[in-house]
Amino acid sequence: MEYLLTTNSITKRFGHHTAVNNVSLHIKQGDIYGLIGRNGAGKTTLLRMIGGLASSTSGDFTLFNKTGREVLPLMTRIGLLIEQPGLYTGMSAADNMKLQCLARGVKGKKCIDELLALVGLSDVGKKRVQNFSLGMKQRLGIAMAMVGDPDLLLLDEPINGLDPQGIVEIREIITKLNREKNITVVISSHILEELSKMATMYGIIHNGELLEEISRDELSAKCCERIEIVVNNTAAACSVIETMGIMNYKVVDKNTIEIYERLDESGAITLELAKNDVKTESVGVRRESLEEYYLNMTGGSRNV
Repeated sequence: MEYLLTTNSITKRFGHHTAVNNVSLHIKQGDIYGLIGRNGAGKTTLLRMIGGLASSTSGDFTLFNKTGREVLPLMTRIGLLIEQPGLYTGMSAADNMKLQCLARGVKGKKCIDELLALVGLSDVGKKRVQNFSLGMKQRLGIAMAMVGDPDLLLLDEPINGLDPQGIVEIREIITKLNREKNITVVISSHILEELSKMATMYGIIHNGELLEEISRDELSAKCCERIEIVVNNTAAACSVIETMGIMNYKVVDKNTIEIYERLDESGAITLELAKNDVKTESVGVRRESLEEYYLNMTGGSRNV
């Protein structure tokens, strides 16, 4: 399978501290790739290396099948919004865009008008950026990252600190760019519930290491709704369950069974177990969220 971007055991050390440790990402054209990790996990450092803002200690990345020095001419195909957008707050949105166009060698007012309209800032006129809301500043930052029609957009915590309306606006913009312009997006966030509404692929980073890459469909299968039942004898319980015609189940550990069918029959199942002298300690229907999945993988608290 060919990828638009891969990182090849990329590592970044600051003195004795390893911020990113042998991370190998695999990002296909058209992905919205969600980098999941708590603050300090290495997400920003990783994006800075991919975007050319920091050098790696070891390892490298492949972009459009080019590696090493051959990547340099292709860096113009990457749009960046790392940490806070670099805005001149005493200027208007259009004037900020003009400067970005000059820096990227892009000519024409049409580009500015189109991008400001795309992010919902076509009506701000000469209003100074210092009077923008945080959400408006983030939208302007995305517009500036889009100058030059990049194929790959790197967004570092673009919804951090936004109110609910601002979060919805940024999510809609990212989804629109991906669907209508086929732009591949790598977005880091610790707001996992919101990330789950747009990402098609996830990379879970913890303490600088990549724990897992998983697609939305794979995650959905792992986090599917199920009956979780804790019993005193799983072998006997499995016999009873199969006698009831239930075959789509999994023994999780010595006491826990997960059942993936007939989810409205938990009462009947526990009754049948009791008839066969299998004691049910607990039973419930549950669905694991992205946050719960992440926490189970990292063994961490909810401070993500």
